[in-house]
Amino acid sequence: MRRRALSGRAIALSGAVLVAWPAASGTSDAGLLARASAPVEVSRASATPRLGAAAHVASFPNWTGGETPRTAVPVLLVPGWLDSARDLAALRIRLVAAGWSHVETLTFRDPAGSNRDHAAEIDSLVTRMLSETGADEIDIVAHSMGGLATRWYLMAYAPAPVRRVAFLGSPHRGTLSAHLAWGVGAEEMTPGSAFLNALDEAPAVPEGLDAITVRTPIDTHVVPGESATLPGVPDHSVCCPTHRGLLRDDEVFRIVLDFLESVRIPAPRP
Repeated sequence: MRRRALSGRAIALSGAVLVAWPAASGTSDAGLLARASAPVEVSRASATPRLGAAAHVASFPNWTGGETPRTAVPVLLVPGWLDSARDLAALRIRLVAAGWSHVETLTFRDPAGSNRDHAAEIDSLVTRMLSETGADEIDIVAHSMGGLATRWYLMAYAPAPVRRVAFLGSPHRGTLSAHLAWGVGAEEMTPGSAFLNALDEAPAVPEGLDAITVRTPIDTHVVPGESATLPGVPDHSVCCPTHRGLLRDDEVFRIVLDFLESVRIPAPRP
């Protein structure tokens, strides 16, 4: 496991410490959001990025040169509790720069609401994505509570047209920090909640669907940290971004990139 120094400005919010990450490739956070954010609930990524794809992709060891790696499988980015499409903007930019032609994010109508409702919104967007692209299935990258909404979607709308799912810092068995949050989503994230018990009645992920979990050992939002893992699903522990930093970390992005592009599920790094 590689260690990297943490950088950025620490700010306090609701008793938790978050980090404002440095921008990639010399671009400011404001610049990234200005280019990627959209005023609508669903944000689409352009297939022709202007941020220099090679500069983003060449830093990842699986890229061997030549044409930027591409995939025809659309990707949906799902935000966590109280987050929106803006929080996923940097990740969307990097995926487009790495060659993805269709990447979408969404902002839930109630970001602190029920994962059941969020799953219905995911289903509506997935249906539209398949119609617009002509694809048979999509990939999902879900952050934080967005992973719970994604799992409920996979269970309640089975068989869902999903090929692969990467869970980033998702509290699959709940988190003690939910006691400091609010909304129906917070209630559902509380360890032992009826929602989590119902979710656990189904397999961790449907048979035939590839999945990975990615977590950080310094996550103050997912407590205990082992809650970010799933039985039978390959797990990657990366030192040491924050909970929100999982969305901007280079090593996490490399893992997600390898996973989405690989023929077989990549083994966790030691």
